[in-house]
Amino acid sequence: MATIEDFEKLDIRVGKIIEVNDHPEARKPGYKLRIDFGPEVGIKNSFSQIAIFYQKEELIGKLVVGVINFPVRKIGSYESEVLTLGVPDKEDKVILLVPDKENAVIGGKLN
Repeated sequence: MATIEDFEKLDIRVGKIIEVNDHPEARKPGYKLRIDFGPEVGIKNSFSQIAIFYQKEELIGKLVVGVINFPVRKIGSYESEVLTLGVPDKEDKVILLVPDKENAVIGGKLN
């Protein structure tokens, strides 16, 4: 069982998607994302299997929630630096976790 101390080790922050590209090397459809996590963290790369529900154009400017202190993960030749958080639908497709208010602070830390 995880403890509160385990949870406190995670650095979970609000970011804003600034760039979206296809990732043809991935086994499952997904996008390469560039996410701005504010001046303290900066811009980070992430890979997310969200192509089923989201078009690239609608993702630009979208606020998301991500874990920024996990190790880098290679997906093909792409290095994903951040885990963009999502939840599954009934068919195990990813739905993004997003702040429910657009005025959430970019770089704001979950507390």
